[in-house]
Amino acid sequence: MKITLLGTGSPIPNPDRAGAATLLESGSQRLLVDAGRGVVMRMSAAGVLPVMLTGVVITHLHSDHITDLNDVITTQWIMSAAPTPLRVYGPIGIAQVIKGILDSLEPDISYRLEHHQDSLTWRPMVEVTEVAPGITFQLDELQVTVGRTDHQPVEPTVGYRVHHENKSVVFGGDGLPCAELDQLCLGADAYVQTVMRDDIVRQVPNKRFLDILDYHSTVEQAAQTAARAGVNTLVMTHYIPGMQRGQEDEWREIAARHFSGTIILGDDLTSTTL
Repeated sequence: MKITLLGTGSPIPNPDRAGAATLLESGSQRLLVDAGRGVVMRMSAAGVLPVMLTGVVITHLHSDHITDLNDVITTQWIMSAAPTPLRVYGPIGIAQVIKGILDSLEPDISYRLEHHQDSLTWRPMVEVTEVAPGITFQLDELQVTVGRTDHQPVEPTVGYRVHHENKSVVFGGDGLPCAELDQLCLGADAYVQTVMRDDIVRQVPNKRFLDILDYHSTVEQAAQTAARAGVNTLVMTHYIPGMQRGQEDEWREIAARHFSGTIILGDDLTSTTL
C-alpha cells in the first residue's frame, strides 16, 4: 500500500499546500479520500488521473473536503473512452452534494455533448452511495469499513478503514479522539489524521479561528490515538495552522512524545509505502 498526501493545507489558501485529499494505491486499486482544493492537479503530479480511480470516499461535507469534487467528476467524464461510472461514497448528505454539483455543471455538460456528438454521447455517470458507521463494503479488491468520528457540530462524519492484501490503513478525517475511532484504528498498519497545533492556534486573537479548537485532534491527541490502537505508522496531514517549512521536526517531535512508531508528515505529495 502506498499513501500519498495530495493536499495538506487548511481552508486558508496557501500557495504551497492544496486542500484536504489523500490517495491510496494498492496493487491496481486507487482510492481518493476527500477532494479538496487543487486535488486533480496534485493527482496528476502523483501520476494518477480521475479515470484511473477505483472510487472516491468522503469523510464529511465541510467545503474544504469537497470543493473540487466537481473537477474530479468532470475530468473523469471527459477523459473516459466509454460510459464509466465514478463511484463516490460518503456520509448522509453526499447524494445532495453530488446532485448540486451536477446541476451546477449542466451548462458545461450540454456544451460538451453538443460539441462532441460523435465521441461523447453520455452524461457524467456518478454512482453515489451514502454510508453509515458500522457497515463494510467491497470496492473492487478493497474492503472498506466505515466508522463514526467526532467532528461535532458537523454531523454525520465518518472515517474509513481500507484493507487490501493483508494491509490496512485508517483515514480519520477531521475530528476529536473517540472510542469509535480507537476501534476503527485497532491494529491497523497506518492511521492518517488531520492534526492541529493548539499552542499556535491559541495565540491568534480571532474568535472564529479559536472556535476550531473544540473539534480537531491536536498533534498529541492523534499520536495518542495511534499509540492506543497499536498502529505501526501515523501519517499527519491537513495541518492547522499551515505547517511552515522547517517546522517538520518540531511537529514530529511533539508526536513522538506519545507514539513510538513511524511518523510521516511533510509537503504535498509526501508518500509512504507500507
